[in-house]
This record gives sequence, structure tokens and C-alpha cells, in this order.
Amino acid sequence: MTLPNRIYFTGVPGSRWSGIAQIMETIPGFNTSDRTPDREYSHGAFSGHKGAYFGKKMELHAILDNGYIDQAWLDLGGCKVVKSHDWAYDIKKVHEHAKQNGDWVMMVYRPDLSSFAWWHEAGGFKIKYPCYDWYENSTKMLAEIQIQNEAMLSYANEVDAVWRTFTPAWQQEHFGTVGTGTVPSKDILVTMLK
Repeated sequence: MTLPNRIYFTGVPGSRWSGIAQIMETIPGFNTSDRTPDREYSHGAFSGHKGAYFGKKMELHAILDNGYIDQAWLDLGGCKVVKSHDWAYDIKKVHEHAKQNGDWVMMVYRPDLSSFAWWHEAGGFKIKYPCYDWYENSTKMLAEIQIQNEAMLSYANEVDAVWRTFTPAWQQEHFGTVGTGTVPSKDILVTMLK
């Protein structure tokens, strides 16, 4: 199966989307040359964050410019997982941009309170990478999680996207093979827009 140059990837803080991205990136054809020691955060037994993240007050801004985005990777080839919570705010525009370039959009949904709780368990505002300063405090974080989830659900409904669990069968369907690792929470759903 041919992968696109980019998958614009979004989910709310605490949705465990980073773990899903890391499973995807074990599949041949994905480009992980955006991983550097300063772009990594681990907590406990979980892998945390690896690679470039785009967004407000982060190292890289969520700008729909292929040249700007691609500079985060050392190698040019392969499929890049372009991670940003901010894509959710204007997901229709992101999807239109992706389609114009032959790229895909993947959304990860997890209920608001489960995501909020997991984000705090993972370190909350003590997370070293990426930077969550834009969210300011827990009250604003929960409000933004709700806004992002609602935006994704609304757009998915508009385009008749199908939400499913991130199973090996789902991976096989979309990537032609299965990555290494499992997503432990059953309340996480994914959809791919091509």
C-alpha cells in the first residue's frame, strides 16, 4: 500500500494519540527522522512523546505550509506524521489542504474527562515536550479539550467519517500491515480521511 507524504494527525491532550502515532511509526514507510533527544518526553512505563509537535507556543507552529512542516524531518522520504492538537480547531481547512496534496488526515477521539485525567497523570503542565503553556491552567485545558473533541466529532459527522478502535484490522486496512504495540484503552476511536 502506498502511504502519502504526510498524515495530518490530531487528537486532544490525553487522548493517547501519541502512543497511536508511535505504533504507526513502526510500520515500514514511516519517516521518524524528526525524533531528537530534545523532542522526547517519557513518563513511567509509557513512551510519552517522540518527534516533532506543532502548535501554539510550541517549538513549531501549526502552519499549513509543506515546506515549513517538512523542515522538522532530517530525511525527505517516507510518510511524516504531522502531529498537532491545533489541527482540530480548523479540521475542515486541514482536510482540504491535505487532499490538495494527496495527504491524509487522521483524528483520534477519546472522551473529554478520560483525556483530561490521563493528561494530568502523564505529567500535565510538568510535561517537558511539547510545551503546553498556551493552555495556561487546568480549567482552560479541559475547556480546550472539549472544544477540540467537539470540532472533530462535528466534522467527522459532516463528512460521514467512520470511527473505529485502533485495532490490527484497522491498521491493516489503512496501512497494509500492522505496527508494533497496543493501545490499552478501549475508549479511544480513530478515523482516517483520505
